[in-house]
Amino acid sequence: MTRTTVRIAMNGVTGRMGHHQHLVRSLLALREEGGLDLGDGTVIWPEPVLVGRSGHKVRALAERHGLEHWSDDLDAVLADDTIAVYFDAQITAARTDAVKKAIAAGKHLYVEKPTATDLAGALELARLADAAGVKHGVVQDKLFLPGLRKLRRLVDGGFFGRILSVRGEFGYWVFEGDWQQAQRPSWNYRAEDGGGIAADMFPHWEYVLHELFGTVRSVQARVTTHIPRRWDESGTPYEATAGDAAYGIFELDGGITAQINSSWAVRVHRDELLEFQVDGTEGSAVAGLRRCRVQHRAGTPRPVWNPDIPDSTATGSYRGQWQEVPDNADFGNAFKAQWELFLRHVVRDEPWHRDLTAGARGVQLAELGLRSSKEGRRLPVPELPR
Repeated sequence: MTRTTVRIAMNGVTGRMGHHQHLVRSLLALREEGGLDLGDGTVIWPEPVLVGRSGHKVRALAERHGLEHWSDDLDAVLADDTIAVYFDAQITAARTDAVKKAIAAGKHLYVEKPTATDLAGALELARLADAAGVKHGVVQDKLFLPGLRKLRRLVDGGFFGRILSVRGEFGYWVFEGDWQQAQRPSWNYRAEDGGGIAADMFPHWEYVLHELFGTVRSVQARVTTHIPRRWDESGTPYEATAGDAAYGIFELDGGITAQINSSWAVRVHRDELLEFQVDGTEGSAVAGLRRCRVQHRAGTPRPVWNPDIPDSTATGSYRGQWQEVPDNADFGNAFKAQWELFLRHVVRDEPWHRDLTAGARGVQLAELGLRSSKEGRRLPVPELPR
């Protein structure tokens, strides 16, 4: 057995997502499994090097997980020739400069979305990375969720026939921070720090729609701030300058219409925090984070509108008329699954298309969504140059 060590500078892992999903449930989980087995006698061994502006926090995190290498000096870490990959999960406003430094140092790149605060910055990063000849990728974790992997199986198998529409519901109530602590960092609600639900979620919707259903050709959105006053981590009130809800209509290739509501000011009355309903001529599906249920054309009941009697009396439970899609596989953690593909790409140059240009498409859709909301009109989504 040959072990290939890949040293990875991880910046921003003191935050919730960087810590739990990328460090603990992805790279440390791989190490607990003995590394990533490529199946030919080679094992990729990821070696995290933790980086952050707050030295005591980074050191405490490294000690908690038994990691030897950490630093609060990004320049020094990037100057280390033994480090092959730079990963960034910082707040968006801090990402661009750090990624540029990593490109200049010749590091391969794997970054959280959005890749930059605006489209110009996102495209610049993609062009710089291409010119430097480094491998680069953007996190697109939703594609690797069990529910969406089942949905992809249905799409690839032709279950839907001609797809007509996609409807998505995402969100939950994020506490204001006064009487209960907020579940999200306060910077999410400050536009000046790169916050806002459109900047956060539209990049997700872009790659989900693009990969599963078709290229997004136009967007019409309404972005608003339902809760204008919140309290930060220290209990200090502040004015929210970024949207906490975004309602979008997207036109896709093939005439497919997608409607997706995103909100941090909605109380959940769904089975899962994220759900997509896909309707086609031959069948429909409802997919969440983990589950996916279907109703085929041949098994579709005949609802009849009659407000004078309960629907359950006439037709039985609507939910009970759908069939569960089986797992048929051990899907594992979505973030870990994509890390495995990226590491294979770095070591073996295996195919990879979720690069910084794909990340720029997400930034573009968020930017156009905000502009659409401001101008009150539908906007085309141009193809981006390489």
